[in-house]
Amino acid sequence: MSLFKHLLRNPTAKSYSYSSPSIIMPSNLILTCLSHFTTDASPSTVQLTQYSGLGPTKANEKPRVVVLGSGWAGCRLMKGIDTSLYDVVCVSPRNHMVFTPLLASTCVGTLEFRSVAEPIARIQPAISREPGSYFFLSHCAGIDTDNHVVHCETVTDELRTLEPWKFKISYDKLVIALGAEASTFGIHGVKENATFLREVHHAQEIRRKLLLNLMLSDVPGISEEEKSRLLHCVVVGGGPTGVEFSGELSDFIMRDVRQRYSHVKDYIHVTLIEANEILSSFDDRLRHYATTQLSKSGVRLVRGIVKDVDSQKLILNDGTEVPYGLLVWSTGVGPSTLVKSLDLPKSPGGRIGIDEWLRVPSVQDVFAVGDCSGYLESTGKTVLPALAQVAERQGKYLFSLLNRIGKAGGGRANSAKDMELGDPFVYRHLGSMATIGRYKALVDLRQNKESKGLSLAGFLSWLVWRSAYLTRVVSWRNRFYVAVNWATTFVFGRDISRI
Repeated sequence: MSLFKHLLRNPTAKSYSYSSPSIIMPSNLILTCLSHFTTDASPSTVQLTQYSGLGPTKANEKPRVVVLGSGWAGCRLMKGIDTSLYDVVCVSPRNHMVFTPLLASTCVGTLEFRSVAEPIARIQPAISREPGSYFFLSHCAGIDTDNHVVHCETVTDELRTLEPWKFKISYDKLVIALGAEASTFGIHGVKENATFLREVHHAQEIRRKLLLNLMLSDVPGISEEEKSRLLHCVVVGGGPTGVEFSGELSDFIMRDVRQRYSHVKDYIHVTLIEANEILSSFDDRLRHYATTQLSKSGVRLVRGIVKDVDSQKLILNDGTEVPYGLLVWSTGVGPSTLVKSLDLPKSPGGRIGIDEWLRVPSVQDVFAVGDCSGYLESTGKTVLPALAQVAERQGKYLFSLLNRIGKAGGGRANSAKDMELGDPFVYRHLGSMATIGRYKALVDLRQNKESKGLSLAGFLSWLVWRSAYLTRVVSWRNRFYVAVNWATTFVFGRDISRI
């Protein structure tokens, strides 16, 4: 309040500082707040200033690690990094991490949305309480590796009343963990009409569309053809995400929809479209089991390639038209537009090129982890798959490496050029799991498709799947949420409220 009073008495003031002298609050943002309380102030009475952001760290300050992204890799790194050695600044368009293996369960009400979202401030409490650590709800707009600066732009969710504010952050160490985006393969109409399943808001959109179509199909006067279209749920992509969502959806239909929407129970159905085999990374026996169980659950499996997507139908390469009311696109991921635009070396496939220590070798103090990174051809290593366990293990390795560098006095910019980094990163695959609905799941513990190992299917695998993911949920708070949600769903069924 004293800040507002001072501004009103001195409307030509240029800027005001936060507790950190290197952060300056823009006066036009103050005016936006004041406009709700006074009509005397106008933009013409205040001289606007450029917001400088966070400048280079000083000798009496801790080195600054800037993390771009809040996915598996970035959050695992932030959780383990030693905040007595570094200040941590996270830049991300979302203020939470998504536990993606359970995201499909939120679409049909098996889990609540907050059960799969872990706030960044809980993952790394220093962001909330340390004077030099921050979280900025912003996009990365560019990176100046020569001057150790990240260019950022605030997130406004396309609100017309807010304009994105641009600022800069200087870094001593930069970790690029920007993830990837869903691959559309340039197919016309996918971005405009399909829903992806990578974020909480995607799951919320799927749930709202699904329940809306259920209720609209029960309205008098709807034709049989339109009712069948509205209640046709199409999933494109037979990987773990597509199969798990199809299984959850079919289970929702069998156990809940047919009891509570008896008038339309015979119209709703699910189609899973895949160009090749579903769950291609799994054991052949498990793939056959999954195909059989999904078919028993009412999921229609179609082999084909989508050629075009319209607002109410999609067209396959053989000319078949598939009407739909809900279209979920889950065909894998690829480099994001920002990653492609960065002037950094690229690995095969367009990811940011890294060496064995997860460094971007052509620049100083820059590391890349997760789905946005891949080994350079010069390393002789193959690009790792875009999996949560790969990203998590890379984040774990990198925080250990940065802590070691910091303890050896190499935390400052350009101070670790000739430092011995120790053993390189080595990834060992722990196996794959997927649920297919109706208390059944697949567990494949082989390290790769050629090696031998344990593989299970059925109810026992479902118990292993649930137990494993319950222990992998980031916090005890969310483990409690997940366990309670599972118990509530088992006793009372899924919630079908459209909120």
